[in-house]
Amino acid sequence: MLDRLQIIKQKFDEISDLIIQPDVIADQKRYVQLNKEYKDLKGLVEKREEYIKVTGNMAEAQEIIADGSDAEMVEMAKMELDAAKERLPQLEEEIKFMLIPKDPEDAKNVMVEIRAGTGGDEASIFAGDLYRMYTKYCENMGWRTSVVDISEGTSGGFKEVIFEVTGEDVYGTLKFEAGVHRVQRVPQTETQGRIHTSAATVMVLPEAEEFDVQIDMNDVRIDFFCSSGPGGQSVNTTKSAVRMTHIPTGLVAQCQDEKSQHKNKDKALVVLRSRLYEMELAKKQEEDAAKRNSQVSSGDRSAKIRTYNYPQGRVTDHRIGLTLYDLDGVMNGNVQKLIDELQLVNNTEKLKESEY
Repeated sequence: MLDRLQIIKQKFDEISDLIIQPDVIADQKRYVQLNKEYKDLKGLVEKREEYIKVTGNMAEAQEIIADGSDAEMVEMAKMELDAAKERLPQLEEEIKFMLIPKDPEDAKNVMVEIRAGTGGDEASIFAGDLYRMYTKYCENMGWRTSVVDISEGTSGGFKEVIFEVTGEDVYGTLKFEAGVHRVQRVPQTETQGRIHTSAATVMVLPEAEEFDVQIDMNDVRIDFFCSSGPGGQSVNTTKSAVRMTHIPTGLVAQCQDEKSQHKNKDKALVVLRSRLYEMELAKKQEEDAAKRNSQVSSGDRSAKIRTYNYPQGRVTDHRIGLTLYDLDGVMNGNVQKLIDELQLVNNTEKLKESEY
């Protein structure tokens, strides 16, 4: 393990020298990539230092115990040795997980798309609940959210809502949320008190940079139309909303959130680029999942991933068989426990794969 960590330390030192070179700073794309690499390796270099310290403490304690000339020192050395022996396997496990190659997409910002599925008005209300859950979670994480496009339901909630999330390692954290979310509860519109099952689909698209996806604007049809929904006097009077259609794939992206047509056009282009990127990524994820029989990242958007059962106050993630009896907490943005477990399963799968 130390040999591998030594190679990482050398790479870290090289990058540390590179990111202060004027020609690297001038090349924005390279600078961003190196900075990301620097951050990823920094944690491993710190763990390497701790590993060296712990193994050094063990060797030193063993020497003192073997010498045995000072009873008080021997007692202290035994305590030191016990502490080091307890810490070392934990540390080795932490380093193993950190050595798993990260997906290059994990550091990206995302576009989250939530759509009401089966269940009529109740599905729209549930889509609104999920939107609130994710925005609260993002707020807790210190991430920024910004609405791109919205289509309101007839009895509250949303038929569809698209929003951007920017921050650190956003895609790596939220990617496991993609799929069909199911709710079981008595709808507000139900007079008989019967429990209904409704659904909403969540898509999490890594936000593609210009150098990830090249779009030929000759392949894009752009339509301008009047915004609908809340927004004051400019609604339905100025054609500020923008719809873009990518003719080769038929993909459509639109934005009507900004007052300015120019800003809406920029945002719609980001969505279109991200959808094209995600199309390629979904193919790759399906291939990877087939290779490794992955539980948590199949690339299948139609897979039912989670059920929110209101009468029992429970949330069940079907991919890993995890049930939490904390529905209120989860709906108020406490999603971290679910995400932690999904990341752990995913990393364990990758670890097994790398050991074969």
